[in-house]
Amino acid sequence: MTEKPVIGITMGDAAGVGPEIIVKALQQEEILEQAIPVVIGDAKALYRASEQLNANLEVSVVSFDEEIEEQKGKVLCLDLDLLPEDLEQGTVSEQAGHAAFEYLKAAIDLAKQNKIDAICTAPLNKEALHKGGHQYPGHTEILAQMTETEDYAMMLSSPKLKVIHVTTHIGLRDAIDRIEPNRVYNVIKMAHDTLSKSGIDQPRIAVCGINPHAGENGLFGYGEEEQKIIPAVERAQAEDIEVVGPLPADTLFFRAVRGDFDIVVAMYHDQGHGPIKVLGLEAGVNITVGLPIIRTSVDHGTAFDIAGKGIADEKSMLEAMNQAIELAPQRVRR
Repeated sequence: MTEKPVIGITMGDAAGVGPEIIVKALQQEEILEQAIPVVIGDAKALYRASEQLNANLEVSVVSFDEEIEEQKGKVLCLDLDLLPEDLEQGTVSEQAGHAAFEYLKAAIDLAKQNKIDAICTAPLNKEALHKGGHQYPGHTEILAQMTETEDYAMMLSSPKLKVIHVTTHIGLRDAIDRIEPNRVYNVIKMAHDTLSKSGIDQPRIAVCGINPHAGENGLFGYGEEEQKIIPAVERAQAEDIEVVGPLPADTLFFRAVRGDFDIVVAMYHDQGHGPIKVLGLEAGVNITVGLPIIRTSVDHGTAFDIAGKGIADEKSMLEAMNQAIELAPQRVRR
């Protein structure tokens, strides 16, 4: 007999919109009907957001030691109690940056112990994270290190478009240096495997070029497509993966949105993020593939400019929670 999956929701940077969008999303009955959500953060920030929103959210504080079980009508909170009552909203805070790191670390520990089935993350602020003493580009790199994962990729999912990245949080010049055939092949393979597991029988994958017009047979660039991408595509094709490319990015995303492809392999951060965000920030979800832990996230930042105002849009968080529920392994009662 299957049971509801337990989803660990990390609060992210509590000085941003994280607590607010979590409270708003957890007001939706569909989440509580499908899963047991556990907010990992500071209960006081959750209470404050609930008061600011005049939300009727019942919170039950749980500890690391106890078994996580559903409490009807209540949202569970693993309270790390790291922040002051008067944490200033909308500003970069060393305390909030350190706390965001600790929330994620706690979630990873719980996932390793099989106490939670997936992690859904609210946004953190990289400057605050660094000020808090943790020199990581973001959530993904922390997850990779703490799970000893070397090969992983960022996938962005929206209703009309899915994109997976060969490189992400590095400068463009460094990104081009990092792109090499084995990495491109591995990302193609991760895209194929991820979509296959989600129920798409033979995913149609398209790979972006690096240069304008995908190099146009050497007219632009220095042969990057021929050296870095084509060998990877040919290797994947030899394994009966349905993949084409490199194709010009300026038309490829239009074709993918039209329905020609199930996923696009982008070479660098803005090449993939730009089209997704043009389609709507509220619908995008960030999924880290290649990890031993299911992890989904909102596809937006901490939005310090509107933190505490009650106007943050929770749609991306709601979709991230739904994706975590959908991807989480089934719990079976023995």
